[in-house]
Amino acid sequence: MTPDLDAIGALALRLARLAGQQMADSLGRPLEVSYKPTGEREHSLKDPVSEVDRAVEAALRQEIGRQFPDHHILGEEFPNPPTRPGDVVWAIDPVDGTANFINGFPLFAGSIGVVHDGKPVAGALWCASSHALRAGVYHCVAGGPLLFDGEPVLPRRNPEVRRRLGGFRDASHRSPQQWEPRRTGSAAIECAFVAAGLMEVAVFENPYVWDIAGGLALVQATGGEAFVRNAGGWQRLERFEGEDLRAWQKPMIVAAPGAGDALCQAMG
Repeated sequence: MTPDLDAIGALALRLARLAGQQMADSLGRPLEVSYKPTGEREHSLKDPVSEVDRAVEAALRQEIGRQFPDHHILGEEFPNPPTRPGDVVWAIDPVDGTANFINGFPLFAGSIGVVHDGKPVAGALWCASSHALRAGVYHCVAGGPLLFDGEPVLPRRNPEVRRRLGGFRDASHRSPQQWEPRRTGSAAIECAFVAAGLMEVAVFENPYVWDIAGGLALVQATGGEAFVRNAGGWQRLERFEGEDLRAWQKPMIVAAPGAGDALCQAMG
């Protein structure tokens, strides 16, 4: 059954705005922060989670379940049931860039992605910063344009800029020399910035589906490309493969049109 993309896109946009509003409202007060375990007893200070992460995801799950009770939900902060090929799956990251968020550093996002039969069909990302120098929501549905708060986004490339920005985990001289390296701390932000033309490429080490499903939809809406690293090297990503999307996790590249092959070659 073909999903109703108009209804899905409208809900995704509303949920992204809800996530953004809750994040904005919480910034003026102290937040409860904990750290996710890396083993049976150990915790890593590299993976924080705030009370807002949990509260936002709980609210989003409730709204999705109310409007689309037959859809699946895949989120970062709560247990997830198995998914199956053919399912409509809402992949949500309530606060992407939590370390930035809890420190008040304005590069974080609330990411809503919708996947049908493994393919991203809708995305809505509330971003604390944007091409418009303000917070807002980048959003799209499959076959439609990239929008920012309802207005079309037309990525423009200044030919005078000889070296574009690239999102790399190791933002140093070891990054590919073709791009000026940047590290934002948010995969969702970097996907949105590639889609909007602020970055040309971005590399993600081992993202989960909820990290990049919404952002991938945005990149594809502007004709951008995505690649994953398999045993045979970098290959184009058309859909998330696998019987259960909970287990999907691979190195990934997103790129503006025409830039992906060069980055794949540079990454080896």
